[in-house]
Amino acid sequence: MNIILFDGEEWENLLPLTFTKPIASLRMGALSFAERWEKLLDSKVSHHTKPYLQEKYPIQLQTENLFINPSFFPTVELVDKIKNLDLNQSIIHKNNLVAVKTTNEIPTISLNVTELNENIIHIQNSWDLFTYNFQAIEFDFDLLTKGRKSQPISETNRVLHPEKIFIEEGAKVEFSILNATEGSIYIGKDAEIMEGSMIRGGLALCEHAKINMGSKIYSGCTIGPYCKVGGEVNNAILTAYSNKGHDGFLGNSVIGEWCNLGADTNTSNLKNNYAEVKLWNYKQNRFIKTGLQFCGLIMGDYSKSAINTQFNTGTVVGVAANIFQSGFPPNLVKHYSWGGKSDSPVFIFERACEAAEKMMERRKVELSSIDKKILEHIFKLNNN
Repeated sequence: MNIILFDGEEWENLLPLTFTKPIASLRMGALSFAERWEKLLDSKVSHHTKPYLQEKYPIQLQTENLFINPSFFPTVELVDKIKNLDLNQSIIHKNNLVAVKTTNEIPTISLNVTELNENIIHIQNSWDLFTYNFQAIEFDFDLLTKGRKSQPISETNRVLHPEKIFIEEGAKVEFSILNATEGSIYIGKDAEIMEGSMIRGGLALCEHAKINMGSKIYSGCTIGPYCKVGGEVNNAILTAYSNKGHDGFLGNSVIGEWCNLGADTNTSNLKNNYAEVKLWNYKQNRFIKTGLQFCGLIMGDYSKSAINTQFNTGTVVGVAANIFQSGFPPNLVKHYSWGGKSDSPVFIFERACEAAEKMMERRKVELSSIDKKILEHIFKLNNN
């Protein structure tokens, strides 16, 4: 099967996280959406996404193409239906295209339609990522560990329900508390949990990620590849290569790639009057209701906060913002903000790229010319 993961209308509602990537490259649970589908279907995937992203995420077309909308989280029933799709047959859920097998170069609902009647997780907004992250962790834990044996857990740790803890090769965990009573704990290859940490499952600690000494990690957390985390974290996702290395609280939040939260950065995830949280929607150009009482920070790629930054409940930060001015930042921080206030000047594009390059050099990763084109496209969107 030639599998293509396509961006539907959900892409715009997942901004700012998707400004720099297709939906399939977002992370929820232990895996990105693309990695999950590759494992489930035992095949590589390509992407049908926005034109300015296509150079980095190219589409691979063949005579017959199987298009899948990755915003629908897989179930056993859905995977079976997709595997058994005939040519020119599609699967829909509440009039939304889930998958189609076609000779066309774009995904469209065919005449031969199968309705998916089961309850299914549909990621339609940025806050859905942390809302359903616990379920994704459990799904990925089973997917990644079935039929495999964990590395032994060191006797220096205190453990509850070790059968729900899986440690990959090269991972290190010493003198910590691991409580998997309510959810699984997955510790990826060469990851580390340092001494004195208190961990409650579900947790997905991805490859080469690190939890610093004395951290408090609550249920529903994903710490993506090469991320570093300290302090207190609850029901949050750090996508990849991002740091929250010091004390401070992060809850009910999603942090993009190559972000850094300075020491004692805190996110409020509950309003003082306990009211429903509103969040900025780029498509509608306004704040919209989330239906949530708990909602913290949504931060786009390459953004950073200085020490002691205090984020209000329901804050959205765009791409490549540098937040350092005193006081609470507004609930919407623009792309390339130099300071983080509503009237802050623009972070000069070349300087923003220099900052990204220096951060990436520390992880031996290069900011490619393609990445710069994407960042320049977003810069122009914000400054025209």
